[in-house]
Amino acid sequence: MRVVIAEDLALLRDGLTRLLRDNDIEVVAAVDNGTELVAEVERHRPDVAIVDIRLPPTFRDEGLRAAIEARAKVPGTAVLVVSQYIEQTYTSELLADGRAGVGYLLKDRIFNVAEFVSAVHRVADGG
Repeated sequence: MRVVIAEDLALLRDGLTRLLRDNDIEVVAAVDNGTELVAEVERHRPDVAIVDIRLPPTFRDEGLRAAIEARAKVPGTAVLVVSQYIEQTYTSELLADGRAGVGYLLKDRIFNVAEFVSAVHRVADGG
């Protein structure tokens, strides 16, 4: 499985990269903004994009907007959103295209590596 990560916090971005690689998941790119996310999804055509909702420059919804754009440009790309905030609007917008392969996890609810890796696989498989 091939993954692109979009997370602005370097420590978390690098941690996710190592965690996934340690679990036999290939991280083909790890970026800190939405523009690069879209470019890397187009370039690598990953199975899953793991995306923080709030990315630079405004830290509002750039990650979500970029995920929606990436799915439009590369249909079939699964998206696992990770966030510190519960926002039903975000989930609704991402699900609006009717395609499978969407997940939403709260960062502070990720306690178990095996469960996180399982969630990545589920989303990649269309869950």
